[in-house]
Amino acid sequence: MRIAIMQPYFLPYAGYFRLFHETDLFVIYDCVQFIRRGWIHRNRFHNANGELTYLTLPLVKAPQEALITELAFADDASLRMQEQQNKLPLFKQASYLHTDYQKAMMQFSHHPVAYITQLLKLCCDTLQLPFNIAYSSALNLPKEIKGQDRIIAIAKHFHADLYINPPGGKDLYDATTFKQHNIALQFLPDYLGSYESILSRILSEDISILRQEISTQGTA
Repeated sequence: MRIAIMQPYFLPYAGYFRLFHETDLFVIYDCVQFIRRGWIHRNRFHNANGELTYLTLPLVKAPQEALITELAFADDASLRMQEQQNKLPLFKQASYLHTDYQKAMMQFSHHPVAYITQLLKLCCDTLQLPFNIAYSSALNLPKEIKGQDRIIAIAKHFHADLYINPPGGKDLYDATTFKQHNIALQFLPDYLGSYESILSRILSEDISILRQEISTQGTA
């Protein structure tokens, strides 16, 4: 059982999707604190001047210590999203309009985690990647279990033999500690492709080539 445990990112870069390709189960890590300067609720797209600008999910302002599962959409989420999209050429292209992506982007009746998950699934379906997921919040782990110990607890719950993480996690996890719990630790190699949002690339590039890029830059 190969497992990945990652926070849900909003239309992330292609390198994120290597985790779907390389694992049997992708656990959406939604039981931890919401990082305001991260990629959970925002991504960057080119504006009319060709400059990268943030497209941010219209969330209710949350306390500093709020968990990802405690996020909520604002009452005027649809209006705020449309106003942002109107400034970004990508969302006016024929390749985007009247697609499942457009519908999902305006579906604010879901919880933000479900909203992001639906977009991840759409991307995986387009890229013909497996989409087998679980939510860490469903395990109801004690708040006292944190950091590496929390990851190990989740991996053990799902009987994982191998935990796969992006290269940025090398300073966070210790292979010896994982081995003590009969779990091997493996990191993806550095990603060499574009860090543009996957949606920008799906709408403008050959899907078969994009899929090949994701599959060949895995753990191999």
